[in-house]
Amino acid sequence: MNLTDALRRKFDSIGELSEKAVAELESLPLVETAARRGDEVVSEGSRATSCCLLLEGYMHREKVFLNGSRQILAFHFAGDIPDLQSLHTPTMDHSLVATTDCRIALIPHEPLKELTHRSPAIGDLLWRDSLIDAAIFRTWIAMMGRKPAVDHLAHVFCEAFVRMAAVGLVDGNRARLPLTQEQLADALGLSSVHANRSLQELRDAALVRFDGGYLTVLDWSHLRDRAEFNPTYLHLRHRPDFDPERPIPPS
Repeated sequence: MNLTDALRRKFDSIGELSEKAVAELESLPLVETAARRGDEVVSEGSRATSCCLLLEGYMHREKVFLNGSRQILAFHFAGDIPDLQSLHTPTMDHSLVATTDCRIALIPHEPLKELTHRSPAIGDLLWRDSLIDAAIFRTWIAMMGRKPAVDHLAHVFCEAFVRMAAVGLVDGNRARLPLTQEQLADALGLSSVHANRSLQELRDAALVRFDGGYLTVLDWSHLRDRAEFNPTYLHLRHRPDFDPERPIPPS
């Protein structure tokens, strides 16, 4: 996926982007590079000078504590700009890590700031994207604080599936989601044993398959109900091709 495709898919999912705005985005100076699985693309405490656009692959945000424990704060997919907040708060308070091998484009801060001043429409979309990020964080906090682990895991799967569907990364009832059980545990704030038990409960209920780096949704209606998932907080402009109100038949 190139810059235009990645941003067009992303922005079209949350707002509108004119052809003029697309052309202005294409004029930005970019440094395309690769990150290997496990690489810290931006480290906590560092001062960012560019924003990272994810073109291919998967990334996550994390905080690592002195005792070595890790909390994963968010997962990111192609089209996301995970460190967009660094445009105005450049000192990173968490790390951005490549979950898989990735292709990324680094967008220097100054030209991007100039573009947002020159094109309020682009500035509005970037601001909207940041607000949606904040809504996702709030939802994760609420789920972690008040829901049983298996319901929280069901919610993580629902969110990932709908977000990927919105940018064309879902094929029917199946999507690539190459997360390890350890990564799931760190996103849920659980031990690996507890996370595995929760995953097995969803499997035993015939709600999902999760193996080989893929998530297959077997019964959307019941998975959604188990998670109490309401996609309003994602503020999607269009309903994805996958219809979140209709059960998905097994493949």
